[in-house]
Amino acid sequence: MSIPGITIANKAQKSAIMWIAGLPAINAAWYLGGTSEQSESTSLRRKLTKQIIASTQPQNREVIIWDSDVPGLGFRVTPGGAKSFILKTRIDGGRSAPIRKPTLGKVGGLTLDQARTKGRAWKALAADGIDPARHKEDAGRTVADLCAEYLDVHAPRKRSSGDDKAKIEQHILPRLGRGLVKDVNYPDIERLHRSMKKTPYAANRTVSLISKMFSLAIKWEWTDRNPAKGIERYPEERRERFLNPEEVSRLSAALVQLVEVAARPSEALRVADALRLLMLTGARRGEVLSATWAMFDLETGVWVKPSSHTKQKKEHRVPLSPPTIQLLSEIKNRGVGHEHVFPSRPGSKNPHLTEPKTAWAKILKLADLEGVRIHDLRHTYASLLVSDGATLPLIGALLGHTQVQTTQRYAHSPMTRCARQQPASGLSSRQLATLILSRFGSDGD
Repeated sequence: MSIPGITIANKAQKSAIMWIAGLPAINAAWYLGGTSEQSESTSLRRKLTKQIIASTQPQNREVIIWDSDVPGLGFRVTPGGAKSFILKTRIDGGRSAPIRKPTLGKVGGLTLDQARTKGRAWKALAADGIDPARHKEDAGRTVADLCAEYLDVHAPRKRSSGDDKAKIEQHILPRLGRGLVKDVNYPDIERLHRSMKKTPYAANRTVSLISKMFSLAIKWEWTDRNPAKGIERYPEERRERFLNPEEVSRLSAALVQLVEVAARPSEALRVADALRLLMLTGARRGEVLSATWAMFDLETGVWVKPSSHTKQKKEHRVPLSPPTIQLLSEIKNRGVGHEHVFPSRPGSKNPHLTEPKTAWAKILKLADLEGVRIHDLRHTYASLLVSDGATLPLIGALLGHTQVQTTQRYAHSPMTRCARQQPASGLSSRQLATLILSRFGSDGD
C-alpha cells in the first residue's frame, strides 16, 4: 500500500496505516504512531493544524487526535459531530494517579493556539496537585450562576418555583449575584437577612432559599460549605386569618367595585372572578389561576385537578356546588375561546393570570381590610364548612389535605366559634355563595 508523503518503516506501522486508511473521510497521514485506546474510540497522534480540525468528519466511533506539539492535548470528534479540545493528564503527575481527560472547550469557542496555551496552563496546575477542571469551575462560578442552575434544575420540581424566582430576582441577585460562590460567607448572608427585618417572614424564607441553593452547590461540588447555615431566623407568628361575615360582605362588594373603577374592566373582571372561584371552592391560588376548561365537567359538576397542578402531586377530584357551576357557566358564556379559565393579557409570558398583587391591594383598600392574604380565603372557606357541620375528613378531602392535623386547626377558628356561640350572626357556606353571586353580574367592557 502506498500513501503519498509517508515512509512506512515496519510491518506493524504498515498494518496500522492500512486499517486507518479504511476509515472514510479521514486522511491516514495524520495518525502515524497512533493506537486505539478503547473499542469506543479511535485514538491517533499528529501535530494538530487548522486544516485537520476543519476537515475531520465524524465516524461511527469517537475519534481523538493527540497533538504532538503539546503532550496530552487532544482534538475530539464525537459520532454526533461535536468537536472539542481535551487534555489528558494525571493530578500530581504520578503514574499511579488516575488519568483525567477534562474538556478545555469547544472548537469555535477556542482556537488551536488558545487550546495549546490553556493546555500548558492546566498541565502546570495538575503537576502541582490541583485538578485543573475543578479549579476553573470553582474559581469562576458566581451566585448568579448558582441561581440560574437552581431555577433550571431544582425549582421546576417545586410548586413554589415562582416564589423562589421572585426572591432570587428581588433580594438575592441584587445583593449577592456578582459574588463568587466560593467567596460568599456568613456575614454576607447575615447582612442580607438583617436588611429585610421589616418583613421578617420574607427574610426568613429568603435565607432558607439561599441555604437550599448552597446545599445543592455542595452536592454539585461547586463549594464545600454553606454560608447560610446558622443564621438566626426572626420570630414568626403563625399567620392564620379568618374573615368574619361582615368582612366577607365588604370583600364581595369590593370585587364589584374593582371592575367598576378599572381602566381595563375585562381584565379586572377576570381577577374578580378568579377570587370568587377561590372563595366558593377553597382551592389554592395557583390551582385556580392555572385552571383550564378541560379540567371542568359542568354537567356532572366535577373539577379534576391533574397531579401537575396540585401540591400533593396527585390527581384531585372535587365536586362543584351549584353556585360554583353557575359562576363558571357565566364565565364560559362570555369567554373568548381560550383554553384557560382566566387567560392573561395578550402578549404576556404566561398564558394565564399570575399573582394579582396590584389588584389584591386595590381590593383590600376598597374593602377597608388589612393584613388579609389571598390564601386566607381558603382558611375562611374551610372554617365555614366546619361551622356548617361538615366533618374534618370531608373538609380535608375537599381541600386536598393529606394530613389530618392540617385540617384540625379549622375546628378552633374564630369563625367557627362565632357560628357556634351566635348562630344567627354566623354565615353558612350556602349564605356565602349567595352573597358572592348576588353581587356578581358585571360583564366588563
